[in-house]
Amino acid sequence: MELDAVRTFVAVAGTGQFQAAADELGITQQGASKRVGALERELGVRLFAREARGVRLTVDGQALLPHARELLRAAERVTAAVTPGRRPLRIDVVSRRIAPAAILHAFYQQHPDIELDVVALVNADAPAALAEVGAGTLDATFRSLRDTARDLPPELRSARVVDDRHELLVGPRHPLADARSVTPADLVGHPIWMPGMTDAEPIGYYEDLAKAFGLTIDTIGPMFGIEALLAELADSTRLANLVGRGSRYLWPESYDLRRIPVVDPTPVYPLSVVWRADNPHPVLASFLDHLHARYRETATDDLWVPDWARQPASSSHNSRKRRSGSLSTVVVSPSTSVRRVSGA
Repeated sequence: MELDAVRTFVAVAGTGQFQAAADELGITQQGASKRVGALERELGVRLFAREARGVRLTVDGQALLPHARELLRAAERVTAAVTPGRRPLRIDVVSRRIAPAAILHAFYQQHPDIELDVVALVNADAPAALAEVGAGTLDATFRSLRDTARDLPPELRSARVVDDRHELLVGPRHPLADARSVTPADLVGHPIWMPGMTDAEPIGYYEDLAKAFGLTIDTIGPMFGIEALLAELADSTRLANLVGRGSRYLWPESYDLRRIPVVDPTPVYPLSVVWRADNPHPVLASFLDHLHARYRETATDDLWVPDWARQPASSSHNSRKRRSGSLSTVVVSPSTSVRRVSGA
């Protein structure tokens, strides 16, 4: 069934005249008559009865009219769903607790009239997320690109836009609980517990961090939910966790958990935004500009990032140079341990 014929039928039904409907649609009266005639032949019924001043719907025409209108509305919804600027911008923030989600929320607060579809592919690794962007089912994702930066498909672009500074999360009985800040050297000998990781990118990052500063970081073992993790940290005299400054966690006041900045240098988890180069969505362009402006405003020189994050990215937004924000030298400790840690 031709949508143009259905649209013409609805227009004629609304105006009661073929000429008026033709003028509304920008076609000739003969063209309007041919469209309705083709629809009548396809359905095998008469849709209009002619009168002195125009036409009126037959019984079959009256039965068809509400369905024809719904068909046109459905066609409009289909078009809107895939038209850039008319469909929601679909962004993978990985987890709704971490920095990309907070940054996207801030962007939305500045532009409350846009439509967003916020996705959290918590269990998808980087190759899977990049495949979603490449296929067009996502407009953008945030990933560290530790193992994939140099192998990005040619249709994808990336730019480092988030350096999420680490904070130490500990309970009130932890030896470092009362510190105003800690250095990476202060963390040596204190087990850092990061359970439940399955994605190779964050696992690799924490291996790099442990190697650089001689830390003991446990990424092995099941994750029973953030609530269980926070409860164990609150009761522990030994265990600590690293969280990003941009992450959001809530816990009962009785836990008395402490978020302590890591400084001199501050390790950061670097994240790049990845998108298709040919994506014409106008809100995506605005969001990328927002990310780059925010990154320039927050970049500092007192940060530590792994060597792979200092390498030039395979591509950048509008070929802009991006400040890495990393230290020119890194102290690497020979005593490295990434292993499982027992409880408190």
